[in-house]
Amino acid sequence: MILLRAVYALFALWLALYGVQALALTILYWRRRAETPAAVPIAEDAWPKAAVQLPIFNEQHVVERLMDAAAGLDYPADRLEIQVLDDSTDETSALAEARAAALRGRGVNVRVLRRGERSGFKAGALAWGLAHTDAEFVAVFDADFQPHPDFLRRTIPVLVAHPEAGMAQTRWSHLNAAYSPLTRAQALALDGHFVVEQTGRNRSGLLINFNGSGGVWRRACIEAAGGWQADTMTEDMDLSYRAQLAGWRCLYLPDVEAPAELPPQIEAFKRQQARWAQGATQCLRKLGPQIVGSHLSPIQKLAALVHIGSYLAQPLMVGLLLLTLPLLGQPQMLQMPLAALLVVVLAAPLLYTVGQAALYHDWPRRIAYLPVLILMGAGIAWSTTRAVWQGGVRWGGVFARTPKFRIEGRRGDWSASRYRLAPDGTVIGEAALALYAAVGLAVAWSRGFYGAMPLLALYTAGFGLVAGLTLWQARGGLDSSCTSPP
Repeated sequence: MILLRAVYALFALWLALYGVQALALTILYWRRRAETPAAVPIAEDAWPKAAVQLPIFNEQHVVERLMDAAAGLDYPADRLEIQVLDDSTDETSALAEARAAALRGRGVNVRVLRRGERSGFKAGALAWGLAHTDAEFVAVFDADFQPHPDFLRRTIPVLVAHPEAGMAQTRWSHLNAAYSPLTRAQALALDGHFVVEQTGRNRSGLLINFNGSGGVWRRACIEAAGGWQADTMTEDMDLSYRAQLAGWRCLYLPDVEAPAELPPQIEAFKRQQARWAQGATQCLRKLGPQIVGSHLSPIQKLAALVHIGSYLAQPLMVGLLLLTLPLLGQPQMLQMPLAALLVVVLAAPLLYTVGQAALYHDWPRRIAYLPVLILMGAGIAWSTTRAVWQGGVRWGGVFARTPKFRIEGRRGDWSASRYRLAPDGTVIGEAALALYAAVGLAVAWSRGFYGAMPLLALYTAGFGLVAGLTLWQARGGLDSSCTSPP
């Protein structure tokens, strides 16, 4: 029992570290939020050559929207090329070719590049495209994005003004945040990351990551840092950290938006989070020793390790749940670790609230969905724990894309799409953990240990919500009723 208590305390204190990180980043953001990287004016005949890379794989719903948005970028036509990096195996390829032909008829320099095989997945496609252009700057947009026309004119001048910078990341905004409580909760989380975390890190000299889309790279930086590599599932985090370890700066531009579509299906959201968790864990294995032995300051090293190791919080959450029930026989053993978790409970909601207040006048209405986000964060812990394990024991993996359905605003129906995902085996683990937590909740109640009940109630509701929503959507129960009321 003493060993269980020690492990429980370790897990709780480790989780508290992520709460401290959230609180620290919120403070850093508040202190540095007004700082903005300088830009330089560029004469119309002096704009550098730029390429826009659009990596796609089976995206029939959104490929034309993506290509039209890229073609609408305001940039000198003789210095801009668009690469559609198409690895598709369905009718997406025909749609891309037809739209490219139509755009070329309007004078747009766009090519559809297809490889013989899908080796290296997205990283391989980006490297393939880079080998087929001599552009100095490269912007990357995933299939669910719809960049504004002024995107390049607002990002490239900043990189030109900072020759030591290899990448500029912009803030993701949302095409369909109002679609459902699920998408509203995702928007809360992403706004917290892009408004508070990325700004706080970047303005304070801490390392940041490229988010995979909505950013511009300097070609020289990609090549100097070792290029796109496919040994992790998050090639974006991998390259951006390698670039910074090699001495390049990465910039963050929160005032430049890159609108994107949020997954409306819980299974798609779980898949996305699992891929990010697996890749981040692989990056921790790959880059952790380099970070520790680097030129960075001790604070930068610690912040970087906590950052790329953030998904370790998920197995810690599952571990805490599994240990709670055995320890309820001696409730006094849980009091100290539970107190340490208060910083997690308080810091994360504060971060998300600050992010909403910075962006929206109606932020009090938006943070009403914070309980949904908290429950989702707990409920996906099983699927992300499995992904963390996979990232810890193997390199690479199959890049399971997040399906896109062209859901905009409150409009759209994904339920009949061929890209709709069937539930995988994680729903069994989620249901089992919901039941386990419910048993723990009943035991805590019967024994009068009320201090453990909020955490057990969170686990019961979180795992129950995610498992229930997964099965409900699998039956088509949320075809149109998942939308929020007007």
